[in-house]
Amino acid sequence: MTFKDPEIGAVRELLAGMGGDGLAGPIDYPTRRAGMDAFGDMSPPPEGCTVEAVTLGGRPAEKLTPKGAAADKVLLYFHGGAYSLGSPKSHRGLAAHLAAGAGATAYTSDYRLAPEHPYPAAVEDGLAAYKALLEQGVAPGRIVMAGDSAGGGLTLATALAARDAGLPAAAGLFLISPWANMTTAGASYAVKEGKDPMISTAGMGDSAATYLAGKPDDVLASPARADFTGLPPILIHVGSEEVLMSDSVAVAQQAGLGGVGARLEIWPEMIHVWHAFYMMLGAGRRAIAQAGTWIGERLS
Repeated sequence: MTFKDPEIGAVRELLAGMGGDGLAGPIDYPTRRAGMDAFGDMSPPPEGCTVEAVTLGGRPAEKLTPKGAAADKVLLYFHGGAYSLGSPKSHRGLAAHLAAGAGATAYTSDYRLAPEHPYPAAVEDGLAAYKALLEQGVAPGRIVMAGDSAGGGLTLATALAARDAGLPAAAGLFLISPWANMTTAGASYAVKEGKDPMISTAGMGDSAATYLAGKPDDVLASPARADFTGLPPILIHVGSEEVLMSDSVAVAQQAGLGGVGARLEIWPEMIHVWHAFYMMLGAGRRAIAQAGTWIGERLS
């Protein structure tokens, strides 16, 4: 298979060597979580960025302060990992580079994971993190929430939960390849099956069952079905080769139906959360830079 962007082929080769999807069937969670954290070690924050362990909303978190970042401009970042994998460490570099591009300080929440803590634990922790920032005196217009994959879905769910709780809206939401529909519905689940090197439809179905653990699939679990009225502006990045592309399209549609400004960008040839491969992928660096500019504009 050939690509106009030769670097994406090298990323695909790397992923093939790591064993592909790995979310279908039984999962060794401790080993997979350690592996994701190790991947984070390969993607360092920008030079001069400080990393501080903090508590946010009753959960462990990291505070990432890039060189020259404003303390009163905040990026609240939720990591991906199908709600069962990932941590602030695994996504430290990505969150820090986004924050650096925005001139902001980032907080990354170590929200509770399934299967030990199924839905709605992650949403409860997301809302608690946002409340904690407001209680610290950070103005809502100085907060942008962001996340990738499951973290993108959690970003939406947190924004919806905050609205329903009567809290003021953040300045914006940035979603990278969001997983926002537990039903795995949409054309991309069939069309991109086998072309996506990271995710399969079966794997997402298994992950949904693990996350929900028998609980109803409501709009905070599948925010692509929610009423977005009152949410802040949204920027969505998704790759053209993603099984989850339909989720992004559905989110953009719900934003429009709810009268919310949204920009959906489908990047040709790109794969799930290609931003995370910024060390070897120019498109990842460009996507981070563009998103950082958008976040910075929302925080100004």
